[in-house]
Amino acid sequence: MKRFYYLRQILLLSLLFAPFWAEAKDKVEANVGGSIVSSYIWRGQDLGGVSIQPQVSLSYKNLYLTAWGSVGFEKEDTKEFDLTLGYTYKNFSISVTDYWFSGGDGYFHYKGENTKHTFEAQIGYDFKFVAINWYTNFAGYDGLTPQGKRAYSSFISLTAPFRLGGLDWKANVGATPWGNTFYMNSEKKFTFSEISIEAGKTISINQKFSIPIFSKVIWNPATEGAYFVFGLSI
Repeated sequence: MKRFYYLRQILLLSLLFAPFWAEAKDKVEANVGGSIVSSYIWRGQDLGGVSIQPQVSLSYKNLYLTAWGSVGFEKEDTKEFDLTLGYTYKNFSISVTDYWFSGGDGYFHYKGENTKHTFEAQIGYDFKFVAINWYTNFAGYDGLTPQGKRAYSSFISLTAPFRLGGLDWKANVGATPWGNTFYMNSEKKFTFSEISIEAGKTISINQKFSIPIFSKVIWNPATEGAYFVFGLSI
């Protein structure tokens, strides 16, 4: 488990020393922004109501580091803080994310039954007409198999962008390949946990400022859930 602790420290130190990195590398790009969503639905799971979701990122050539969070207006809503270190090359992408969800033993507890850190590896390829991504939890709070063992809970998604009626659309299908409690798929094997379609557009406020907005309809066949989400970004 120590190797995951060291990975975590590397991610944190990367953020702390980001200003020095930026001075040394004149081609470092930085971005800050955020979104407001009417409800926080992640991979077919309901994680809260109206939420504010800030983000800051640094990138150098094909390497990037992102910090992302989510906080709702209700006390029972999930609070989340994620760090992602990734690499892209043309249409190929690979990354490692440390998800942290509120509750458990607190933020600096990376192991044990009550940890709320989940370490996930991602690999994907964008064919332009469809993007395929595979995600697998490899440490931390992972979930269990129907037999009560570590599940290495995984999620696979296919996303197809298209344009229709003057709007930008995305159709997405997501599934869990095997049974696990992390995605509320404790008794089933392969199952679809997200089928969604999203429509978006950009509203121009003036020549220098615009606001992207979207509406998204989501179904989760595994839990029989259905959601309609609206969001905007700055």
